[in-house]
Amino acid sequence: MKILVTGGNGQLGSELQALAGSYPAYSFVFTDLEDLDITDESAVAEFININKIEAILNCAAYTAVDKAEEEKNLADKVNCRAVKILALLAREKKLRLIHISTDYIFDGKGHIPYTAKGKANPVNHYGKSKWEGEQTIMTLNPLNSLIIRTSWVYSSYGNNFVKTMMRLGSERSELNVIDDQVGSPTYAKDLAEFLLEHALTYTSDKTGIYHFTNEGVCSWYDFAKEIIQMAALECQINPIPTSSYPTPAKRPYYSLLDKADLKRDFGVTIPYWKDSLRTCIHSLKNK
Repeated sequence: MKILVTGGNGQLGSELQALAGSYPAYSFVFTDLEDLDITDESAVAEFININKIEAILNCAAYTAVDKAEEEKNLADKVNCRAVKILALLAREKKLRLIHISTDYIFDGKGHIPYTAKGKANPVNHYGKSKWEGEQTIMTLNPLNSLIIRTSWVYSSYGNNFVKTMMRLGSERSELNVIDDQVGSPTYAKDLAEFLLEHALTYTSDKTGIYHFTNEGVCSWYDFAKEIIQMAALECQINPIPTSSYPTPAKRPYYSLLDKADLKRDFGVTIPYWKDSLRTCIHSLKNK
C-alpha cells in the first residue's frame, strides 16, 4: 500500500518516518508544505495520481493555539479547507483517509473522560477549526475515513513541552507551571506505532472517530515535575493557576479522552504516560 503522509516533518510525521523502514508492507510518501500545498486541490489531485497513492494519513495541521486567535483565516485554511480537499479526493478516488484531530474540540467543563460521541464545544479558534475539519470529513466521506483525536503530544522531534521543560530546567532554578488544566500526555511514537500497526489496516467497521492518548492523567504541573525528575535536573517546579498565566487563547481545564472504544475495536494496549515519557527522555539524552 502506498501512503501519502502530510505534515511529514512534524512531530508525528517525523516519528512515522523513523519507523517506516520497519513496515515493508507499506510504501510512504512524506510531504510537508514545501513539497505539497494541501490547500491546492489541483496540486493534491495531481500528486495523488502521479504517485499512485492508495491511502492518506493527514498529520498536517495549524497548531499554534494562541496565534490562531489572530491568524484565523490561516488556521481555517489548513484545518478546514485543506481537510475538505483531502476528504473529497479520498471519496472520489476511493482512498483510505486517516485524520489526526485534538482534545481541544471540547470545552473542558466536564469531569469524566470525553467519549468520541461527546458534545464538541471548542473554547478557542484552533479547536473550532479542528472541529469543523472533523465535521467536513464525516459529512463528505464517513464510510472510508478514520479520525483519531489525541492530546498533549510530545516527541524527541520538533518543539514541544517536554523539550521546553528540559531546556528551561537546565537554565533556571525554578519554573512556574499551571496545575489546574488536566489531561493525558501522548508520546508521538506510541501514536505512530498505533497508526502503522492498526489504523492503516482498518476495515469498514472501524471508521469514524476514536481517541488515542497514553494511559493515565496529570496536570501540566505534574507533567513538568516528572520531566525534571526523569531528566535529573535541579529545578524547582511551582504550581500556579491558569489565571496567573493568561494567554490569548483559552484552554480546556479538563480534556481527558475516553479510549475504551479504540482499545476494544482495535485490540490495543496503550502505554502509561510515565513509561513513555521515560522512553522519550532517554532518546533525547542519547541524541
